[in-house]
Amino acid sequence: MAALADVFRALAVRDLHLHDTVEPSHKLAFVSMVFLYLMTLAIVLFLVWLARSRRNAQELSPRASVPSPGWTIGVWFIPVVNLFVPRRLILDIGRASSSSWGQRRNTTLVNLWWVAWVSHTLVLVAAAQVAPGSMAFLVAAETFMIAAAVLLGLVIERVTEMQSSALAATMPAAPLAQA
Repeated sequence: MAALADVFRALAVRDLHLHDTVEPSHKLAFVSMVFLYLMTLAIVLFLVWLARSRRNAQELSPRASVPSPGWTIGVWFIPVVNLFVPRRLILDIGRASSSSWGQRRNTTLVNLWWVAWVSHTLVLVAAAQVAPGSMAFLVAAETFMIAAAVLLGLVIERVTEMQSSALAATMPAAPLAQA
């Protein structure tokens, strides 16, 4: 939802650059507000999922190299570091969650998500510097954003599924009722 709201926000920004009137600026303000609320919700839900997945990974593999709870969340907010470390963090959580995580398709999925996310960020920065309101930059940035959102959904699904299976296998069986 946040990715789609971002598409509408980007189109409103482009309209504002093309038509310097009051109507597009009101539209931009509204769409930006909706985007901000949806993106904030998406970030909070993702960070809650990430913290829970980290805890599950630690429980499944106590000796695995899983980052601390503070680092798991904080790394996303440190400039430059947030372009490299979160990918490694997701890979470490996946690796600690299941011995089958090392399969090429799992790491490829994380890598594709990360390339799409970082590409989205870089295109936005380049667009702001080179050509604000450029349709080519807009299409590229929004394509990367939507791709990153879909791929992240698949990553979340894969990690959650592996952890659920592994945690179910480690649960003790319920005691039999006495007759």
